Amino acid sequence: MTEIELAKNGIISDNVKKIAVREGVDPELISQDIAKGHTVILKNNTHNVEPVAVGKSLATKVNANIGTSSDISDIDLEIKKAIVAIKAGADTIMDLSTGGDLDLARRKIMKAANVVIGTVPIYQAASEIAESEGTIDLMSEDLLFDVIERHLESGVDYLTIHCGVTWHTIDTERTSERIQGVVSKGGSLLAKWMIANKRENPLYENFDRLLELTKRYDATLSLGDAFRPGAIDDASDRCQIEELITLGRLHNRALDYGVQSMIEGPGHIPIDHILPNLKMEKSLCDGAPFYVLGPLVTDIAPGYDHITAAIGGALIAAYGADFLCYVTPAEHLNLPEISDVKMGVIASKIAAHAGDIVKGINGAKEWDKKMSIARKSSDWNMMQKLAIDPDAVAYAREKYPPSDPKSCTMCGKFCAAKILDEKLMIES
Repeated sequence: MTEIELAKNGIISDNVKKIAVREGVDPELISQDIAKGHTVILKNNTHNVEPVAVGKSLATKVNANIGTSSDISDIDLEIKKAIVAIKAGADTIMDLSTGGDLDLARRKIMKAANVVIGTVPIYQAASEIAESEGTIDLMSEDLLFDVIERHLESGVDYLTIHCGVTWHTIDTERTSERIQGVVSKGGSLLAKWMIANKRENPLYENFDRLLELTKRYDATLSLGDAFRPGAIDDASDRCQIEELITLGRLHNRALDYGVQSMIEGPGHIPIDHILPNLKMEKSLCDGAPFYVLGPLVTDIAPGYDHITAAIGGALIAAYGADFLCYVTPAEHLNLPEISDVKMGVIASKIAAHAGDIVKGINGAKEWDKKMSIARKSSDWNMMQKLAIDPDAVAYAREKYPPSDPKSCTMCGKFCAAKILDEKLMIES
């Protein structure tokens, strides 16, 4: 039985028991939320990896995207990025490779990373048909489902599938006043194929076939937001919302079938749209876990989009989003470098933790309290241990050694805490 089937039958699975201990949450509560479709466990039943749970009452998780491109296809470099992302605290890795031998890249990344892995199968299907025939227009439905099955067989734990790209949403986008149009790579590939072949999206039209494949491996469908806004001026428009309604219906179909699914979200949206977007997703998709890219709250910060995404990520996590996909400083500019990956993960981890404090997630506020106590007592070893990026503390202490080991070079002998402590000690 799948995790959903076990939960609906009142059976607490081994994965749920592991997660309950790790997160300090009642296993019965987790199991009930899985049965309702409010929580998913990311783990292919053939993949020997620790499960990751995403959803209600659980810590906000962070994903890091890596992968080759058609311009830069260095698998070893992507493996190094994956390792850095995991060390920085990423809960999962998505392999978004589009260049080179994609089956080989996926196998190597999965072997080196040894964490929950997600993929976007349409990338590989498009790459293979473009290499053999020159255009995705000639892709067969069977090739697309064959690639999906290959990913599942290799142990991929969750798949981004753009089922919401339908003729209806394409027509809506055509008549809209969007600035950016379709910014989803997978969504645009499917839309191009549909227009060229005058056919409905095979992932939507044959959703039951997709469910049957996914159920066999108890993997999770990440229902992709192909019509997410790529500019804040496009936020919360009809294209985005109509697709969200479709994804909500598909989420319920998956739940009835015994397949776990979560909903992907925006994108570029201004701050005042964040809470309404969270409420829309939870309402239209019956409380399904929300997996968000950012969201990015302004369009004017190329080179600093990890910051714009962290601002949006902290807010939407606090309001109830469950899973943040990192954004790196290289977003909109280039394939991320190793340093970009680390900065992207750290920024998203900060955002996730800030949200968890507000949500009252077990241990979140206590972590900050421990850091405050360490700062008060000038315990630099403990501060380094507790820091979200211990390397940053170590680097500062080594590069800027203070005259007094209890203080730092910002205040030196005029450290506020030190001055007051000394005064109180004298008077006592």
